[in-house]
Amino acid sequence: MTRILIDTNVYSAFKRNHEVVREEIRSADLIGISAIVLAELYSGFRLGSKERKNIKELDEFMEDPRVEALPFIRHTAFFYARIFGNLKKNATPIPTNDILIAASAMEHGLELLSFDRHFEKIEGLAFRMP
Repeated sequence: MTRILIDTNVYSAFKRNHEVVREEIRSADLIGISAIVLAELYSGFRLGSKERKNIKELDEFMEDPRVEALPFIRHTAFFYARIFGNLKKNATPIPTNDILIAASAMEHGLELLSFDRHFEKIEGLAFRMP
């Protein structure tokens, strides 16, 4: 059973018809998308010239029964603190939003799919690049 959490750049690649990403999403049993990724996407849509079209396409993607929006809750904050502490201790910082995305993946036991290699710095995170 393939259970993934997609990063913002993976959703963007999916929309650009990236062949490998489209296959990953097609074959996944569960596709998590964190509230942080949704915030990044909506922010990008807001700055672009096709906001309504992009929101409509994201809404359609979210209607797939395999897609689950994952909220940021108290337990996610616990994972965030653990990741943040380890990265600080090892002097290997990564962007705050990416720590939040990783925390969501860890909380829900999902493999994070992203094009960002810095996720490799997070101990205990199931991560791979498409």
